Amino acid sequence: MKLSTKGRYGLKAMLDLAVNSTDGHVSLNSIAERQGLSVNYLEQLFASLKKAKLIKSIRGPQGGYMLADSPENISVGDILRALEGSLAPTDCVSEAPGARRCDNLDRCVTRSVWEKIRDGINNVIDNITLQELIDDHTRNNNSKIMDNT
Repeated sequence: MKLSTKGRYGLKAMLDLAVNSTDGHVSLNSIAERQGLSVNYLEQLFASLKKAKLIKSIRGPQGGYMLADSPENISVGDILRALEGSLAPTDCVSEAPGARRCDNLDRCVTRSVWEKIRDGINNVIDNITLQELIDDHTRNNNSKIMDNT
């Protein structure tokens, strides 16, 4: 399984939003500038994240985006699935509605391999919260400051 830029950049943007939203709403322009991403691309990603109810937007001059829930209640899996869909390695074990099923489902010898891979991926991404990423970010930035003194 390989994530697209949607998943990779979307996770970075969500972390940026979480880290920088302590003072209120965060504009896409500020996230784009910090992360070196296009505002147009972020608009597409944030539309999917908003549809998944992971973020909220406020219009107007003081508007922007904020998390729809606390960071400890948003998992990496929530974010990646909102942007990428199912992360199953094959369609035959996908949890996505309407996923194509294999004609050999009852006789497939390798299906259990794909299920184990899917379950392993889901276990990892569903057990890492946005709060843990914020904590890692804080530790990394504090250690850089301490290394420079």
